[in-house]
Amino acid sequence: MTNYKINKQGFYGKFGGAFIPEMLHANISNLQNQYLKIMEDPDFQRQFKKLLRDYVGRPTPLYFAERLSAHYNTQIYLKREDLCHTGAHKINNTIGQIILAQKLGKSRIIAETGAGQHGVATATVCALMGIECIIYMGEKDIERQAPNVSRMKMLGAEVRPAKSGSKTLKDATNEAIRDWIDNPVDTHYIIGSVVGPHPYPDMVARFQSVISEEIRYQLIDKTGKAYPDHIIACVGGGSNAAGAIYHYIEEKNCNIILCEAAGKGIDTDHSAATSILGSQGIIHGSLTILMQDQEGQITEPYSISAGLDYPGIGPLHAALIDGQRAEVHSVTDDEALKAGYQLSKLEGIIPALETAHAFAVLDKRSFDKDETVVINLSGRGDKDLKTYIAHL
Repeated sequence: MTNYKINKQGFYGKFGGAFIPEMLHANISNLQNQYLKIMEDPDFQRQFKKLLRDYVGRPTPLYFAERLSAHYNTQIYLKREDLCHTGAHKINNTIGQIILAQKLGKSRIIAETGAGQHGVATATVCALMGIECIIYMGEKDIERQAPNVSRMKMLGAEVRPAKSGSKTLKDATNEAIRDWIDNPVDTHYIIGSVVGPHPYPDMVARFQSVISEEIRYQLIDKTGKAYPDHIIACVGGGSNAAGAIYHYIEEKNCNIILCEAAGKGIDTDHSAATSILGSQGIIHGSLTILMQDQEGQITEPYSISAGLDYPGIGPLHAALIDGQRAEVHSVTDDEALKAGYQLSKLEGIIPALETAHAFAVLDKRSFDKDETVVINLSGRGDKDLKTYIAHL
């Protein structure tokens, strides 16, 4: 079986690395040299685990979705990351990175956000630690994710709009990187997903791996088996997916299913289905699969969900797809909306639009009645109610 572990240069097979401007070399080199030492330090681990337990509310439940299971004639469990403080898995990573930033002596935090959940999670931990916080967010996303923008501002963060390009997540990331280039000494950039230059994909995946760590012992308690037959997660950059599959990548009996945003369809100009429409290239400091034209210019992605309209995927996911370790499904806006409505009515849980893409796979393939299917319910849908209601 192919080895999907990261190597010392930050590559998962042929994907990954750190392709960065000279101005960021010192910061990235320092992170590469320090992140594992800091993360493995007993002091760090005690603080990290204490905050995950007492502040975030971990462990999150692994919930048997009885009515959903009956509807699809299989055994479906939901990993309830929507019950984390701030309403999504993003807080797992920001808690880890804010502690790391403090140990690196940084006094200023920047971040990018699309759906706003990472922005809220970053603003939350900055408020907790009393650190200056600046969030870059696409102008279009600021409009469609207004509730999260209000939360960030109430938490004391400055929200700066990205007005270039598609005015979404890609452009917010570009602006955050420019800020970091201008402020390399006192600033730590909290990247929200398993993207960017090494060590970010590995660092974020390690912080999010608490998800699959909990699934393992929760499944033993509920089924007597440590692994599911299938584990399903949505993918934009892919941090929730990385966390959900982290401890199962080398478990050959566990099938990994990744769900990406097809937008209005893969045969239209309004899609973010990277695995189908993308090719190998460099985006935001990492060699991965991304959507680009024949000249290598990044093409604009589209999704109804603000957190999935990213033109690339993390290098770990690129390696999993390239090595056929992961099964991939592209889900349209309409399919995601339908899945979101259905989960709401069958289980009384309104999922984030990003998460709804993962549930849509239940209509795209069949599962045996005795199979165990775990879906990572990565976020709650409060922020998307305006969009849901508009399409009812």
